[in-house]
Amino acid sequence: MKIRVAIVGGTGYTGFELVALLQHHPRVQLTAITSQSYAGQSIAEVFPALRGVCSLVCESLDVESLSQQADFFFVALPHKTAMEVVAPLVRAGKRVVDLSADFRFRDAATYEQWYQEHTAKDLLAEAVYGLPELHTDEILSARLVANPGCYPSGVVLAAAPLVAAGVVELDSLIADCKSGVSGAGRAATLTTHFCEINDGFTAYKVGEHRHTPEIEQELSIVARRPLKVVFTPHLVPMSRGILTTLYASLAKDVANEDIGGLYRKEYGSAPFVRVLDGGHLPSTLHVRGTNYCDIGWRLEDRTGRIIVISAIDNLTRGASGQAICNMNLMCGFGEETGLQLRVWQP
Repeated sequence: MKIRVAIVGGTGYTGFELVALLQHHPRVQLTAITSQSYAGQSIAEVFPALRGVCSLVCESLDVESLSQQADFFFVALPHKTAMEVVAPLVRAGKRVVDLSADFRFRDAATYEQWYQEHTAKDLLAEAVYGLPELHTDEILSARLVANPGCYPSGVVLAAAPLVAAGVVELDSLIADCKSGVSGAGRAATLTTHFCEINDGFTAYKVGEHRHTPEIEQELSIVARRPLKVVFTPHLVPMSRGILTTLYASLAKDVANEDIGGLYRKEYGSAPFVRVLDGGHLPSTLHVRGTNYCDIGWRLEDRTGRIIVISAIDNLTRGASGQAICNMNLMCGFGEETGLQLRVWQP
């Protein structure tokens, strides 16, 4: 039997990705899509790529009415707005994957330091951080999963095995990340205008990006002690993809086979992490449109450091694909269900 699924905020880039993926999910019936900007219009009018794929008409958001139309909800709204929708849905007995930052933090004070006042603090204790490789057991029994940010997905997956094994100095972690422009959302802004971004390459929100505490929270859990990370995001003139280059000082002597063993031990049964042996390094092109995270590394004997590189698609693994993976776990489906598709090659 199929479960009834609704998307709240379905006309951004992550909303489109959710619609496109869910249409091919064998255990799902997509029953509703909401949009304040496009209410009354077919989703295929908003995204012509969905012509003949999905004919649902976008609805205005009415939580009480919407809760009658589905059993499972993806909430793809901006932070603050999301919690105002997620809370009543969860309290009505619905299961939710929230793609905003509103339920990613265990500590309300941390959220309020980097965002704004939290109005559903009672749900923070039960919300599960939705990185399947680190929190599988918790996700299986969750009714509210906070989908990770795109940058943290690539950084945490790259760093976690090294941090857990104690092979790197915990205070030496530097994450240098490059993202495609779709990570900034669909709304037009000056900084993402074609003429402003094309042929350019720039760092932004240096030392103040809101994904920093999210990365630190998850890696501190792995390390079993608080740690800090230097995180610098960059905007690259491409549509989608994130390449993370992680630098860390080694805490002990290790060989390539030791590092490979750590990653294979951590991710050997993880269907969406590909550990690249033999000196191969990831490329965003090779994960485009997929839920994979590819990871490779180099040991630098000259400086006593390790350089780890991960590649993800920011809209799939960094958002909608990972959200569907979380739904699969929450509903008892196979983790890969509906996600075995779309490998790109030039």
